[in-house]
Amino acid sequence: MRLPRRLLKYARIETISLINTFFFVLVFFMISTLSMARYSGLPVNLPKAATGQQPPSESAAVTIASDGKVSVDRQEVARDQIRETLRQRLAKNPELLVLINADERIEHGVVVEIMDAARQAGVAKMAIAVKPKDTRP
Repeated sequence: MRLPRRLLKYARIETISLINTFFFVLVFFMISTLSMARYSGLPVNLPKAATGQQPPSESAAVTIASDGKVSVDRQEVARDQIRETLRQRLAKNPELLVLINADERIEHGVVVEIMDAARQAGVAKMAIAVKPKDTRP
């Protein structure tokens, strides 16, 4: 009488739980690094542009609020003191980028006045902050 052979069961390593664990660790680190980002400007309604990019970390945020008040890195500064404030910041870091956060309702002349003061202070790198436009159809 012939007995049927027993099928050999191969050892199997279940990786689904391992994949889930790594996914949760990845998400944890992504969220924790987002909370470490330093934003030095005041909240304003930025205009939108299709070519918007993130500013580098070595920057001075010059914020122009909708009421015309000007701040440099969240500290309110009189318009006639912006040039001196930026000169002091440039003395510490000659490669300083000045990021202008102007509310979309502010007049163009005020933004030009701030940009002119920055140029007179010796700022070589300047950018205007915008929100990226949703370009999807």
